Amino acid sequence: MKAKLQVDKRIIVGISGASGVIYGIRLLEVLKEARIETHAVISEAAKKNILLETDYALEDVKKLASHVHDEKNMAAAISSGSFKTDGMVVAPCTIRTLSGIAHSYDENLMIRAADVILKERRKLVLVVRETPLHKGHLELMTRVADLGGIILPPVPAFYHAPKTIDDIIDQTLGKILDCLGIENALFARWKGVE
Repeated sequence: MKAKLQVDKRIIVGISGASGVIYGIRLLEVLKEARIETHAVISEAAKKNILLETDYALEDVKKLASHVHDEKNMAAAISSGSFKTDGMVVAPCTIRTLSGIAHSYDENLMIRAADVILKERRKLVLVVRETPLHKGHLELMTRVADLGGIILPPVPAFYHAPKTIDDIIDQTLGKILDCLGIENALFARWKGVE
């Protein structure tokens, strides 16, 4: 039997039920435009937030991904370290999902896939969407960072003079892609002041 050709890039995108599902949706759009293979896991709460917070239909969001996995399917390809990926992003990431990842409490596929990413020493980016934060939230973030994860809350920058909400979203996405080593021109980069 002939082996299949390797894909150039393969990224897992988790969309959990925090406010800000547009970050995950926009990430899928950008990765699709870049012709990067994506494996999406969308939580039940995220499905509700897609309808509440955006004009997207769930089916249209699913079409942005190369593959969509049910969060209950613990036998999906992304549940195993032998399935090679270049990293994973959870955008947005709820505190519940953060807690599950911090404690390797693999109650669903999104958390299991993140746990696999950490154990395989691949890049995990969590776009934690909660404010304000109490000490317990911060300790969970520290724990994930100690395990090798990257905590990237969607905190906007303004040096690139954003004009629209899309500009603010794309700046965060540019930072996410930078963490994954994916070239992008989603925002104007700081050039310094002379």
